[in-house]
Amino acid sequence: MPRVITFGEIMLRLSTPGYLRFGQARQFDATFGGGEANVAVSLANYGIDAAFVTRLPDNDIAKACIKDLRSYGVDTSGIVFGGDRVGIYFLETGAVARPSKVVYDRAGSAIATIQPGMIDWKKIFEGADWFHWTGITPALSQGAADVCLEAIKAANALGVKVSCDLNYRKNLWKYGKTAGEVMPALVEGCDIILGNEEDADKVFGIKPEGFDVTATGGAIDQGRFRSVGEQLMKRFPRAKKVIITLRGSINANHNTWGGVLWDGAKLYESPRYDITHIVDRVGGGDSFMGGLIYGLLSYPGDDQKALNFAVAASCLKHTIFGDYNQVTVAEVENLMKGDASGRVAR
Repeated sequence: MPRVITFGEIMLRLSTPGYLRFGQARQFDATFGGGEANVAVSLANYGIDAAFVTRLPDNDIAKACIKDLRSYGVDTSGIVFGGDRVGIYFLETGAVARPSKVVYDRAGSAIATIQPGMIDWKKIFEGADWFHWTGITPALSQGAADVCLEAIKAANALGVKVSCDLNYRKNLWKYGKTAGEVMPALVEGCDIILGNEEDADKVFGIKPEGFDVTATGGAIDQGRFRSVGEQLMKRFPRAKKVIITLRGSINANHNTWGGVLWDGAKLYESPRYDITHIVDRVGGGDSFMGGLIYGLLSYPGDDQKALNFAVAASCLKHTIFGDYNQVTVAEVENLMKGDASGRVAR
């Protein structure tokens, strides 16, 4: 069984019930989530040996978080302890023309104060086949960026495949460095690069000609993104595959969803799903990444099937509350075959 390691921050998620605004809420639904942890949960659900590495304080909230991850089959043995707090994020779910809102309370979290040398990456990568990180982690602090680079270099030296989700979050880059200054050195060590229709532009100034994400109305010409793959591969020659997720936002409840994969010679285009009722889109990109890693490991040589699995898995995630994509391989493959009826399974 392949072993996948992910590294990043997991937070306490406090979301308003239903579609209440922050000012209306008198209670919050408490769950856990974070980009790389979400990927690990997806992979564990698919039967992959998935481990999540982070730094957490030694307190009851962190213990509840670890217990939650273990309940999904995620290996937490590589988590190190230290620091003072678990990061928090607050979520207000949008509706129709009102977008969702996220408020972060993660300054000074345990992983934001991490430093190189605190994690034994050689030990972490024993028996590992794959390492995944996202652009959220190096945005947290210089220390987090340094440890992420430390991990990538160790993975490269040990022959562990490395993937990244560019995952640009402008509200996180606050410690004096920009994504454009920090990310290139990290992405240089990656074999697989994932981003959405804006990430490559915001981080590297790479964008498809004639594309405006705010004016798509749900219709996206997927073929335009071949140029993004070509430009990213030219800048980062180690990369063997570049994948772009493509979201057409009709409104907060109704999106179209698809993706493309560029392997340096051919552009693969996924089916596009029309998601007319979104339950929770947070974690949608992470569910795509989890599906993609599973697909690339499980369908070697069939990039089309791997891409289709990733898109279908993420389509299903939009129907599930919380950060985690709690679906099975059989459910994803059933959707891939065209069964989108939602009929009761008896």
